[in-house]
Amino acid sequence: MQKVRYELDPYNRLVAVGSGTKSGLSRFRKALDGQFKLDENNNLFYHIKAPLEEGARIPHQINLKGEWSLTDNHELRFTLNKLGREMLGDQITLQGQILDVNENSLLFAITTTTKENTRSTYALDLEGSWKADENNRLSFRVKREKGAYDILTFTGVWEINKNNQIIYQYEKAELLRKKGKTHTLLFKGYWDIKEKARISYALSGDTDSAFNFTAAAGIFKEDYIKFETGIVLKRRRKPVVRTIKLFGRWNLKKDMGLVFEVEYESGKIKEIVFGADARLTDKDTVSFSLRDEIENKDLGAELKLSHEILKGDGEAFLRALTSRRETAIYAGAAWRW
Repeated sequence: MQKVRYELDPYNRLVAVGSGTKSGLSRFRKALDGQFKLDENNNLFYHIKAPLEEGARIPHQINLKGEWSLTDNHELRFTLNKLGREMLGDQITLQGQILDVNENSLLFAITTTTKENTRSTYALDLEGSWKADENNRLSFRVKREKGAYDILTFTGVWEINKNNQIIYQYEKAELLRKKGKTHTLLFKGYWDIKEKARISYALSGDTDSAFNFTAAAGIFKEDYIKFETGIVLKRRRKPVVRTIKLFGRWNLKKDMGLVFEVEYESGKIKEIVFGADARLTDKDTVSFSLRDEIENKDLGAELKLSHEILKGDGEAFLRALTSRRETAIYAGAAWRW
């Protein structure tokens, strides 16, 4: 039987290469029109639309086993296991672009060309979750079997747009053009603070996708919260500093606690919720020692608010604070007053 190996051509097609045998079958090399596809565990396979007409036995579907990664040029790379290397080499790199990102998926567009020289584009939809790595870079954990995952690391720096959303930009040449094009990925989510010296950007309350960035101690003022974090890159000696400055307003709500209201796209307001030990000062202000809302851990941050901005539930809280002989009372989901 003739042995067949496969290669990947510049148009994201598998190419069958026949080695020939002692029985007299000739060598051949032919591109196979088809598409890469994924199963429910993000395993990769190539579905062939039109198999070879020669005597070589080419299956309609070639299953591949290996691990996903992301190249510095933002292309998908699949490093094959031992069996896959025997028929395709060490790895395949799919040329294309990241089309979109969602709370639990990454959409990668692939352009190919058929035998009739017709171009077409299709997409691979990888499922998984978004995280920040130990260097504060964005990463995507590709879901695999039995709770395992592969990591796609985004090696550039992220930014924050005017709507307080994270964006990531990268430049690369198109498949058939040398001129570079800038691609922008928008991560829709909201900021949260649950740990000391750490600020989080959650993509959805329904998934565990969240970028948890390590940062310097936060600064809390009457109209903004500010954190500084550093992104460590391979080719730079010093981290790239990113300042996260969220403007908004403070409020006290009896069913929640101390909240900071931040405005996002289309005027949508999202609240960062805190617990806090509150005490009066001698300058018509209330001093809050901030705590996280879930485990009531000290966040190592102080906030001073004037009496004038404490409206609604805040006025009731202020009356309770001034009427008690205690030095402080707790502001949280279950207020002690």
